Amino acid sequence: MALKSPFFDTRSAENYFDALYGGRSDFQTDRYKTSFDKFKNLYRFDSAYICSSSGRVELLGNHTDHNGGKVLSCAISLDTLAFFMPNESSVVNAYSEGYGKISADLKDLSKDSKGTTLALIKGVAKWFVDNGFKVGGFDAYITSTVLNGAGISSSASFELLISEIFNFLFNDGKITEEEKVSASHFAENVYFGKPCGLLDQTAIAYGGLKKLDFKNKDALSVKNVEGNLDDYTLILINTGGSHENLTDEYAAIPAEMKRAAKAFGKERLIDIDENEFFDAAKLKGLTDREISRSIHFFQENKRVDNAEIALNNGDFKAFLSCVRESGISSICKLQNCYVPSSDEKPILRALFIAEEFLNGGANRVHGGGFAGTILNIVKNDNKNFFIEQTSKFFGSENVIPLKVRKNGTIVL
Repeated sequence: MALKSPFFDTRSAENYFDALYGGRSDFQTDRYKTSFDKFKNLYRFDSAYICSSSGRVELLGNHTDHNGGKVLSCAISLDTLAFFMPNESSVVNAYSEGYGKISADLKDLSKDSKGTTLALIKGVAKWFVDNGFKVGGFDAYITSTVLNGAGISSSASFELLISEIFNFLFNDGKITEEEKVSASHFAENVYFGKPCGLLDQTAIAYGGLKKLDFKNKDALSVKNVEGNLDDYTLILINTGGSHENLTDEYAAIPAEMKRAAKAFGKERLIDIDENEFFDAAKLKGLTDREISRSIHFFQENKRVDNAEIALNNGDFKAFLSCVRESGISSICKLQNCYVPSSDEKPILRALFIAEEFLNGGANRVHGGGFAGTILNIVKNDNKNFFIEQTSKFFGSENVIPLKVRKNGTIVL
């Protein structure tokens, strides 16, 4: 691969803004210039490479990946951005805006920093080394618009950023997207200590609008969706609900689906024929919620297939219908839109308020559920009205417009 040249100023980087952010803006121009200046002041370089790694949303496929199901995902126009240069040492120095500087000596890849950014860097490096790839030191200034706790995968965005920098600087860009997904997933699961599926990392690594199929444990299935959402804006609403004390609620969803699969002698629901699932004798041993959550899984997979067909045919009415059905199923069958024992139901409140201003769009819970964000798919000509009205309830800082990002994690 031809080695890209570092940037001496950020003006030419603006040529990437359409693909990364859906258009040019003063905000991004100022963000790049300010970050570059900070990088130069910190490390005394006069040039820098630039790497961008997005966040992600799932348009359809709520809680399906962990049981081998399907997801319609896309990279989004919020990103983790790094200005970086190699430093001829074994140390990664990363100054992250709002968090300060950390240093990771790659000579010591022990698991002694669980739950930290340092663990993510060391975890990615460990996977690279164990799989025969090279790592090395670099200096970086990092800033991010991928919000923490909003269900858009800030940690996966960071992991993919580090993976791509190692790939670019020390491996001639030869590492595949699937390998970067594996490195990032390993870092989060083993070093950071957070169990997760492959959805977050896969959506970010590949970019664009994709259909993901997690049936085969040994190989990712990533299919490009030919249709587009250019006439729509994705708008997240951060409901303000707290994730505190919800770990058990999240963990129960995959666990209950897998208990249902076990009743049929299988590990995951994807390994059961849907018609076989409706065996009254075997269902008798399951709880009501295990049954309803499993039915959601089977129906959600079909909705992903139908939504892909609708988008490829330009049938947005059918696509939005799939999104609405997914939202209703999440409330009634998956049951991840509220905690029954709590009087606080921020997801339901946000869904019902936002629905009043959609004017033909669609919305649904986003991510894990119970608290956090909802996803609204809004026609462009209704965007300003929707944002204005919902901001009155949630605050403008919690109403976040997005565009589908075409690029995966990339060095500009």
